[in-house]
Order: sequence, then C-alpha cells, then structure tokens
Amino acid sequence: MILIDYKDRRPIYEQVIERFQQMILCGALQSNTPMPSVRNLAIELSLNPNTIQRAYQELERAGYIYTIKGKGSFVSETATAAANKRQQILKEMQENVDKALLSGVTAQELQEMLAVCIQKSSVFTNRTVVSSNL
Repeated sequence: MILIDYKDRRPIYEQVIERFQQMILCGALQSNTPMPSVRNLAIELSLNPNTIQRAYQELERAGYIYTIKGKGSFVSETATAAANKRQQILKEMQENVDKALLSGVTAQELQEMLAVCIQKSSVFTNRTVVSSNL
C-alpha cells in the first residue's frame, strides 16, 4: 500500500501524504472509506505513530480526509480533494510561469517547454497514475 523510500530527501511524513493523495485522486481509496488507524499503519510501516499522525493532520488540512472522534479518519469526497490539488498545481504553475516570463522566456517557448515536459513524464508515458483526476 505505502512504500517509504529512505533514500528520498523528503521527510517520511511527506512521502506518506503524497502516496495517500495519489491513491485518493486515482480512486484507489473511495470517498467515505475508513483510513488505516494511525497505530496500525505505524506498525505496518515500522514508523513512529507521530509521523503518521502528522501526515493525517496535513491530509485533513488539505481536504483529503476527515476525522470523526472515536471512529477514525475517512476519505473525503474525491471531487473536493481533486479541486484542492488542482488549485495547488495552478498556483505552483503560475509562480513558475511568472519566473520564466521575468527571465525572458516567451509564451511560445513556455508552451513548447510544457509539451516537452508532458512527453517526458513517466506518468504520461507509463500510465501508472490516472491523471484525469488531477
């Protein structure tokens, strides 16, 4: 379910967040289904429960999951999560477009660069992640 890459420079909780986001957005985790308990997931991944708790807090803050006291955490409506992810991506893209334009890159060059990036994307070429939800 979740694989941790200990060679990755990112903190472990960010890897957990990213993997759950991918599973929610591609439909592997359906809306309103229960998330694994913090304790069980921590044991399964051999991680500190605080690491999993932090990841769950961030997922909840971003709208991917919700918590019911005494019952646990559940997957939020996928449409809401997908919309939040799109907004985040749009913001990041806008920042990069602004940087490129300020550096003298033309709009035409930006379009060509984006086309090249899409062609080189392992997600696009391998179809390992359903991108229609992003």
